[in-house]
Amino acid sequence: MDKLIIEGGTRLDGDVWISGAKNSALPILAATLVASEPVTICNLPHLHDITTMLELLRRMGVELTVGDKMSVELDPTTITEFTAPYDLVKTMRASILVLGPLLARHGRAQVSLPGGCAIGSRPVDLHLRGLEAMGAQIEVMDGYIDARVDGRLKGATVFFDTVTVTGTENILSAAVLADGETIIENAAREPEVVDLANCLIAMGAKISGAGTDTIRVQGVETLKGCTHSVMPDRIETGTYLVAGAITSGRVRTRNTRGDILEAVLKKLEEAGAKITQGDDWIELDMEGRRPKSVSITTAPYPAFPTDMQAQFAALNSVAEGVGRIKETVFENRFMHIQEMIRLGMKVVVDGNTATIEGVEKLKAAPVMATDLRASASLVLTGLVAEGETPVERIYHIDRGYECIEEKMQSLGAKIRRVPA
Repeated sequence: MDKLIIEGGTRLDGDVWISGAKNSALPILAATLVASEPVTICNLPHLHDITTMLELLRRMGVELTVGDKMSVELDPTTITEFTAPYDLVKTMRASILVLGPLLARHGRAQVSLPGGCAIGSRPVDLHLRGLEAMGAQIEVMDGYIDARVDGRLKGATVFFDTVTVTGTENILSAAVLADGETIIENAAREPEVVDLANCLIAMGAKISGAGTDTIRVQGVETLKGCTHSVMPDRIETGTYLVAGAITSGRVRTRNTRGDILEAVLKKLEEAGAKITQGDDWIELDMEGRRPKSVSITTAPYPAFPTDMQAQFAALNSVAEGVGRIKETVFENRFMHIQEMIRLGMKVVVDGNTATIEGVEKLKAAPVMATDLRASASLVLTGLVAEGETPVERIYHIDRGYECIEEKMQSLGAKIRRVPA
């Protein structure tokens, strides 16, 4: 198992290329199953979950042709299997996303329950209730969701009592081939949902309201092929901008967009950063200043994203003043803070709120990655800690960030990967 060794104290300065968004690429790859012609998806990030999703589609019989620059052509007309087996689903919960498309296009689907999910657990339950409202017959047996429908799915009004991104995506991908109109109420508004909708629209789907809390879909009989480029990863963009801020440096992120992370940019300006942006780039310049503490509350899009919370905890750890971080989206999302305390962070955690008093210097110590997005924050604290910080269990980081050490090196960071 690899680990990263980071030597702190370097001010970052440079440009970094942002990868395609994994959380957009996965639902889009699953949704190619609804097409009746080959579909080309570009700007895919080179990440383990993407490889797993492609392997899942390949096992179903989809013909894959890998092109240059991270593009893949998928031919869903060659499909022979309608099952997502446990050995693939257990490593990637997003496999549930093939359920809606398979059901809509082929009238049947068998998907293993995501690992570690109690059957009554809400997220999967919401997907199933939505599909049942559209006429699907669903049984859960032997750890598999077995779904069937006679003929086409029927348009329906699907109301989510909790906002669910994958639930919205699953119903949206199914509704495009349903008979009649489907209305998704209390839909997720994330840009990744909009990106999926844009891809389906390019195939000929009739969708309005993506990006709002009510999405309307007029079902069509068949969908054609298209070429679609996956949107940039807003969390990766935000992470590299924070890397610039925490080191009092200058970072320009390329191949990205400012409109997908306005809440984050606003907080970076509050921390004292000068932000400039163009059509496909965002630049942060601290002009050598130490960042100021900021307070944030996470909430579903367009509010401040939970996946950027840990990065701002890192920023506050060396900022001037006291900042409060309130986490309202996920429970138990402060595991990274226990690791940061080892580097000298001054923090008081009370329930879902962490109050952080910035210190002038952090000191290097061994730390361990705990989950995907939060773990990048340990790399950020390593950039400003005196000495060498080893970060272990970095497979968590590799799941969400493409070549993090190479990208950080290109900005001037002293970081290297070593076999543990």
